[in-house]
Order: sequence, then C-alpha cells, then structure tokens
Amino acid sequence: MKRTRARIEAVVPVTRRRRRTLAVTALAALALTACGSGQPESQGGRSKTADAVSARKDTAFTKMLDEVARECPPPGTKRKPPATPEGGAPTAPVEPPPGATVEPPPGGAVEPAAPTAGPEAELDARDWCAGAQHEQRVAEAVSQLQESGPAQVRKALNGLGYIDERIHGLKRSGAVTKFVIDLRDKGGRLCLDGTANGELTEVKACAAPADGPFDIANIHRGM
Repeated sequence: MKRTRARIEAVVPVTRRRRRTLAVTALAALALTACGSGQPESQGGRSKTADAVSARKDTAFTKMLDEVARECPPPGTKRKPPATPEGGAPTAPVEPPPGATVEPPPGGAVEPAAPTAGPEAELDARDWCAGAQHEQRVAEAVSQLQESGPAQVRKALNGLGYIDERIHGLKRSGAVTKFVIDLRDKGGRLCLDGTANGELTEVKACAAPADGPFDIANIHRGM
C-alpha cells in the first residue's frame, strides 16, 4: 500500500504541471489570435474613416461649385460671340483694370461678353460665367487678409469651400503669394490663377486640360 501511494503522489504533480502548461499555451494562442485579428480591423477602420471624410469634402466642394454656377448655362454650352451692331464693326470687350473685381448685376449672374483670345476663349459658357463669380469671391476674400502668406491664403480659400486637394502651387514668391485652383467640373476646363501681396490681389480665369491629373505646367494663363 505504501508503494502504491508513493506512485500516485509522484504522478499527481506531473499531471498538474502538464495541465498548467496546456493552460498557458492556450492563453498564449488566444492572445496571438486577438492581436492578429485586431490590427487589421484597426487599420481598416482608420482607412474607412479617412475615406468618409474625403467623400464629405468632395461632396461639399461639388455643392459649392453648383451654387456658384447656379445662374450659369448648362455644362458644354458654347458661348455666342458678342452681338455686332448692324452696319458696325465688332468691338472688343472692355477689360477691367488689373486687380479690379467684377460686380454682378442685380438679379443674379449674367454671362459676360465672350472674349476672342486668351484662355477664356477656350472655356465654354458655363466655365466663363462661373469663372467671373469665382474670381470675384476669391479676390474679395484674399484682398481682405491682413497677412497674405500661404497659410493665410489657404485658410481664406478653405473658408470659401475650396478644398486643399484643388489648391495647387500655393507658395510665396518674392513679395507675393501665388496659387492656382482647379475648378474643373462636369467636363469643364476652368481654373483660377491668383497672386496676392497684401496690397494688390489679382485673380484670373485660366484653362486646364479637361482630362487627366491637374498640372500647373499645362494650364493656359492669360497675358
């Protein structure tokens, strides 16, 4: 009997050690599984959040473009040349002085007289009409800045609804801050070319290729 008890007492500790080892192994496996499954979910969650924020910004930007151009002709509408008085010679449109803003007439936006040369001549009726509205709102906002550095200009443009993804070439060059805004929408080619130095702000419409990534090197600026 003594020998039997000794054998049992010797076996029990070994069994307990085996059980503890199995328990520790199982817990380690669960921990590794939790870590492995949790990391992709966290990255995926961040990716989905970033995509949702980007989608909301794009939607708000498109809505702003539609609001600015609400009184303009439909996309793709070709502009008509300015009417020529019977028996008279065509007259060139009167250009405002540099830095001047164009005040829209009462009752909403009206399509300006079509130019015969320059980047504006490459824009359709909607772009030419909307371009005048964008020129005015951007010039007014930027000209009111106390400081016209890139950070201040970006903040002013963001406040008007122009998102960072559409703002290009924003940098200080000498005493002025330069920027270009990609306003292509619904197959259009509109962009804005602007400079600000705290005293004189110039914002002019420009034409960009309708397709492909926006590249400042490929835009058609006015003289």
